[in-house]
Amino acid sequence: MAGSDFAALTAGLDVPMFVVTALADDDGERSGCLIGFATQTSIDPQRFLVCLSQANHTHGVALRASHLAVHWVPEDAMALAELFGGETGDDVDKLARCAWREGPHGAALLDDAPNRFVGAVLWRRDVGDHSAFLLEPVWAEHGADVGELRFARAKAIDPGHPA
Repeated sequence: MAGSDFAALTAGLDVPMFVVTALADDDGERSGCLIGFATQTSIDPQRFLVCLSQANHTHGVALRASHLAVHWVPEDAMALAELFGGETGDDVDKLARCAWREGPHGAALLDDAPNRFVGAVLWRRDVGDHSAFLLEPVWAEHGADVGELRFARAKAIDPGHPA
């Protein structure tokens, strides 16, 4: 088994952090969460993959959403990361605690994360304790040249749900 060695290798990754927001198509429920598993998967056609923990409240909302909004968390937005990573939508309306506006397809666009896009969900797959959502960007905004919050800083956040 490669378990402990693999865990040691991946513990050193310092990936950028994102906030994903979702709007359920069936009942209009909104939710959002902090994630670290995300990557561009194709240049042409443009594609981006986000992975949401199945323990997270946002996961259930995202399963019922046709579009997700993906926000790069700026390096100076630790309060935003703590809100979306340290609270659970089971208990707290996170969007009531931050500034946002409605964007394309009803997506919640966070004011404190000006680099973001809205993607149509092309497919969803179970990938272990997370679900992968392959997104096709339908709208994007590069609002600022700022660095991203990295995992090394975000791992101090006590998660709202087990990781």
